[in-house]
Amino acid sequence: MTMTTSLRLLLSTTMLAGLALPATAQAAQPAPAAPPAAEPAEEDVDVSAPGGSNDEIVVVGTRIPNTIRASREVVSVLSAADIARTGEGDIAGALKRVTGLSVVGGRFVYVRGLGERYSLALLNGLPIPSPDPLRRVVPLDLFPTSVLASSVVQKSYSVNFPGEFGGGVINLTTRAVPKDPFFNVGGSIGANSATTGQLGYVYAGGGKDWTGFDDGARNLPQGLRASQDSGRALAVGGNYSLRQLQDITADLTNAATNVIFRNNNIPVNWSANMSGGRAFDVGDSRLGFVFAAGFSNDWQTKAGKQQLSGGATGTGANAALLPDQDFDFASTEFRSVLNGLFSVGAEFGDHKIRFVNVYVNDTIKEARIQAGTDDINVGRDVLLQRNATAHFRRQLLDTQLVGEFKFDDLTLDVRGTYANSKRLAPYERFNNYAFSAQFKDYVNDLRSPGQSSLVSFSRLNEDVYGAGLDLGYKVRGGPFPIRLAAGYAFSKAERLSERFDYRYQTNAALPAAVTQQRPDFLLSDFNVFTYGIILNTISTVAPRYEADLTVNAGYGQVELEPTDGVQVVLGVRYESGKQRVVPQDVFNANPGSAFNSPTNINQDYWLPAATVTWNFAEDMQLRFSASKTVARPQFRELAPQPYFDTDSDRLSFGNQFLTNSELINLEARYEWYFGRDERLAAGVFYKDIDQPIDSIAFVQGGTFQNTFANAPNARLYGAEIEAQKYFDLSSWGGLFETRRFFISANYTFTDSKINVRAGDTTRFPLSGQVVPATDIFRDGLPLTGQSDHVANLQFGFQDDDGLSEQTILLNYASNRVAFRGPSGQPDLVEQPGIRLDVVLRQGFKIFGREIEAKVEARNLTNTRYQEFQRLNASRVDTNTYTLGRSFQASFSAKF
Repeated sequence: MTMTTSLRLLLSTTMLAGLALPATAQAAQPAPAAPPAAEPAEEDVDVSAPGGSNDEIVVVGTRIPNTIRASREVVSVLSAADIARTGEGDIAGALKRVTGLSVVGGRFVYVRGLGERYSLALLNGLPIPSPDPLRRVVPLDLFPTSVLASSVVQKSYSVNFPGEFGGGVINLTTRAVPKDPFFNVGGSIGANSATTGQLGYVYAGGGKDWTGFDDGARNLPQGLRASQDSGRALAVGGNYSLRQLQDITADLTNAATNVIFRNNNIPVNWSANMSGGRAFDVGDSRLGFVFAAGFSNDWQTKAGKQQLSGGATGTGANAALLPDQDFDFASTEFRSVLNGLFSVGAEFGDHKIRFVNVYVNDTIKEARIQAGTDDINVGRDVLLQRNATAHFRRQLLDTQLVGEFKFDDLTLDVRGTYANSKRLAPYERFNNYAFSAQFKDYVNDLRSPGQSSLVSFSRLNEDVYGAGLDLGYKVRGGPFPIRLAAGYAFSKAERLSERFDYRYQTNAALPAAVTQQRPDFLLSDFNVFTYGIILNTISTVAPRYEADLTVNAGYGQVELEPTDGVQVVLGVRYESGKQRVVPQDVFNANPGSAFNSPTNINQDYWLPAATVTWNFAEDMQLRFSASKTVARPQFRELAPQPYFDTDSDRLSFGNQFLTNSELINLEARYEWYFGRDERLAAGVFYKDIDQPIDSIAFVQGGTFQNTFANAPNARLYGAEIEAQKYFDLSSWGGLFETRRFFISANYTFTDSKINVRAGDTTRFPLSGQVVPATDIFRDGLPLTGQSDHVANLQFGFQDDDGLSEQTILLNYASNRVAFRGPSGQPDLVEQPGIRLDVVLRQGFKIFGREIEAKVEARNLTNTRYQEFQRLNASRVDTNTYTLGRSFQASFSAKF
């Protein structure tokens, strides 16, 4: 793109609710002086959103060709070059460098400290389901940066987006028709100081586990399937004979899923990827395709403490928390990811059509051991050993068809999508042994406290359908530029989720020698038939549930420029949502109970939004925005189905009595663009949330559990600042003749408070009992997941003549509440701390081929993951473990 007196900028006419400026806007603007001829063209960034067709906009006067500045909304843009500079392999890692964004657990993106329920993720402007039943949005670490063209984070609401908007929307844009043919091949090898070459724990599993797919070893046995389908619980008497139960028990895969081995040399991490594309001219049309594929194997060992306090001792300043459960643990996760993208596109005249398909298979295979004491259930003087194995396979298939058409002053966008996600978790094994002073060995008699063997099977399937239509029209001949927009959107999500839990039991005491056997021998066919060991169904609430959410929405929007330098966007969205969750008491274990109460949330909303942008100087502008939005509970937050959360190592279940949250959003932002790729921006924001959903914890039967409840009200306010500056080093000569130094920094302060007054009530899960809100929430506490301070710093060197970058990255997030403390205890706090990363990228040629080499060093500060409770001088580490330092070298070649 060249820059002259009239600056031309290709932008989407409604990108993120009118990112583009009306084409008629330039008529009333005086032309600025031409910029220096040496200034390079701005990089093309696709920031299309629902309702976004491409128009050619002539930008003159106070506007400069910068995607962020040209936006009508508060946005942050990560282009392909920005993503590459971070060196991250997935978009979740890259997004944590954006102002106000923090990544929790390496996967889930929080905007301004608000939980992911207040954030929305879209792929090419269309909804995608989550393969994780505890989350509403897709974990963004599923998307490798190689398949993405750009990522746009919009922090102010506009009515062309879904009304579920609280913190912001993240729109990922995949690659489209390529400008030039390309084919790239790459690979990487990496290590972690706490994992690679160190002691870890593994189990056999299936023969194809390295691929991320099971070879059939974990197939659900027919006897269990028949029990689940017929609603006949496994139990002696009535439904089954002893022999039938023994046959079903013996049919399970045993040793391959039960025995944990030591591995004294955990392998390296590695990956391979390729991408390519080509375009063809057919008459006046241009056809093209893009494909990308990647495969990776990664290992991570976590070793640390998992403690639980049953309550405080003492009072006042002498009060203290004691670890009533105190376990050392080590967990090794093997992760295999296969991803692919295939896109076909056509461009003819001003029209575009693209057909995009994305596939991701993400599998985690975990072996975990714990050793310690449990004073709640067993006694502090008894040593316990707990072993667990699991296999979690997540799969996402997404297909999209998008058409963007322009007819002079009229634009028409149509889009449709179908997506399917699955989560399969067969053979979650738990074997618990207690040390016997008599036998001087660990024993498991399947009966005594602290001694048990359990197995669980869960699966989830979700289908998502979506469609939309957007119209835009430029009104000519009026007193000032006007653009009208209107649209309709439909989305429907349907989910079926199952989880069945079983316990191994025996009616008679086992011989002492048998109780000392390792799990596969203890549960062997011989013992099953000799000593009557059988599986017994654990009568849980809602082992199966069905859920669906249907949303119909329409919007109208007007964009106008009543005077030079002032742009106004006004719109309103009408959204009708019907959400249903139906628990199924498969085994009729709780007839007539409130546990089985279905959830029906049918609510309609009018959601207005307004944004005013004032270009008061050649290179400065102010933005003001106000809007009303909603936040709906996730399916898992509504379903009373137990679920073991592998991220927190805790049992969770939903609350079928939750209600929607309503938000009022206010924002003001100042922006100064003082040079090429250089800017300073500062803003303030305020949110009032009615009936926010918060995570609460409690201890039941010595087990830490997590659920959800509506707090009466919460208010959140904050400020953020970001700056980016480049320094030309050519005057230094020599090595620095073509280099420049860059520095980029951002900081966000957020303060949130839950407001609870006398007389406020909430509904407790399962029973639905209306209780005083003060029984669960304390006035003035922050929202869960929200850090008061989030800061990022990047600096380094770039070469303007070729690929050569050296970048240092610092990330800091202050302590945040992970869960509400149980029974009046202090909250569980997560301490993200400071992370230091270094990324080196260098391009060169071998035999005429362009090669890119990249070296990454992550978490050089060796920051641990820490989650704890603190009371006065006492501290209980609820989940703390080492992460280690990570190093990776990668190469890619262009052909």
